[in-house]
Amino acid sequence: MSQSALDSMPTKRKFILFSLMAVGQFMALLDTQIVAASISDIQAGLAAAPDESSWVQTAYLMAEIVMIPLSGWLSRAFSTRWLFTVSAASFTLASIACGCAWNIQSMIVARAVQGFVGGAMIPTVFATGYALFSGKQRALIPAILGLLSSLAPTIGPTLGGWITDTLSWHWLFFVNIVPGLIITFTIPFLESIDEPDFSLLRQFDWLGLALLALSLGSFEYVLEEGYRWDWLEDPTIRNFSWLAGVTGLLFVWRSLTYASPIVDLRSLQNRTFAVACLFIFITGFGLFGAVFVLPLFLARVAGYDARQIGEAVFVAGLSQIMIAPLVAKFSQKMDPRVMLVGGFSLFAFSLWLSTQVTSEWAGGEFFWPQIVRGFALLLCIVPATNMALGALPPAQLKMSSALFNTMRNLGGAIGIACINTWLNARTNLHWHRLTEHLTTANPQAQGWLANVTTQLSGSIADPVALSHRALLVLAQTTRKEAVTMAFADVFHLMALLFLCSLIFVPLLRPTAPASAAAKEAAH
Repeated sequence: MSQSALDSMPTKRKFILFSLMAVGQFMALLDTQIVAASISDIQAGLAAAPDESSWVQTAYLMAEIVMIPLSGWLSRAFSTRWLFTVSAASFTLASIACGCAWNIQSMIVARAVQGFVGGAMIPTVFATGYALFSGKQRALIPAILGLLSSLAPTIGPTLGGWITDTLSWHWLFFVNIVPGLIITFTIPFLESIDEPDFSLLRQFDWLGLALLALSLGSFEYVLEEGYRWDWLEDPTIRNFSWLAGVTGLLFVWRSLTYASPIVDLRSLQNRTFAVACLFIFITGFGLFGAVFVLPLFLARVAGYDARQIGEAVFVAGLSQIMIAPLVAKFSQKMDPRVMLVGGFSLFAFSLWLSTQVTSEWAGGEFFWPQIVRGFALLLCIVPATNMALGALPPAQLKMSSALFNTMRNLGGAIGIACINTWLNARTNLHWHRLTEHLTTANPQAQGWLANVTTQLSGSIADPVALSHRALLVLAQTTRKEAVTMAFADVFHLMALLFLCSLIFVPLLRPTAPASAAAKEAAH
């Protein structure tokens, strides 16, 4: 369908189509984190080992990150309408398969399929929103999709914990059935956004697809599993790292030389688009990293269960909903670069607030850091999206939207891997530093140990057992403090990353506010 035909489509039907696609995107993003607080329940239900259960999350992310960059080419070949319909139908069936999984192997396969087909729904809606709307309506698109993109992973653990506690872990996946069916049986009867170009099938780059899958799949595996096995010290991690690097370089070469690449890297020649991709990469680092690190702290240090974690992190989602209308107005009037500086500075400030963390902190102490982070997220996502997609001609939107969304998810994957690595390294460092002072020559340590021994003496009569128990309590307390100090270090490092990234803002060309840019494009 031509742009003039899209412009003549009734506004009501535009919003219906866009809303259905936005729900599909929300489902796919929600499922990246909805199992985060319920992994132990799934593990118990499927009688899986801890190292096996981690693949419930890893399989989804590995498959999703391969599909996202591929979706731009697929929507050109088969049309947006049919790609989205097939993706929604397949996602629904895969969700049913996840809920009905009989062992961990069947769950991992179903989750991989779910992540792969769901990945097509994430970037497609961005390009569709920019194609359907213009003027002030277009200015709202990045605010709406930015809210959904940040809200879904933020409330994922909350919703997942509540569903698991209220119903069972099976319903983490069954909740997708109704919206999935509505999308599947509604979108085909709405107006077509574009027409399929089946001639692209004759030029399909099978070699490029193989290189893409090997590179991103291997890279995601290294990021997810590397910290558990001491990175390159493990031969499997080392081999996958080599595979990811070599196939990645070959994929870049193939994309730049093949006539019809499945991922158009040439969009990165546009400096504004390239720098905006860098900012959304860092935003993904912070978004997924913060969603990952806070529940981890509450579980490891505060001893929270899934429901308590969900309740504690929900406030960040509420703050995003509150600020969304304001950000939409800002995007129509303010220079996106100014918004970006404000968003990244606020995000860094929210992380700095958390650097004061102690082992006594629980959900309440994280209230204001989460409020500030929720406000900051949309101020990061909306201007980056406007600058990236607004800087490109309509013909490049599909392929570039896929690449842009890939950068966000890639940032999240690298962020989680970095956080795990930092936590392990800093915990060991602080543990060794603390234990150096726990000697008989330290009167404070001896006084603390004597106090604990006195408290335990009422329940333990044997002197040897009492001594062992007191030493165990000392070791557990020391470990808890070391872990807490490691989390404080992680918050420091993430805050520093967001502040340092502001040095790239001058590379962005002066950009008009979204509404003004949209008017210029319309003329």
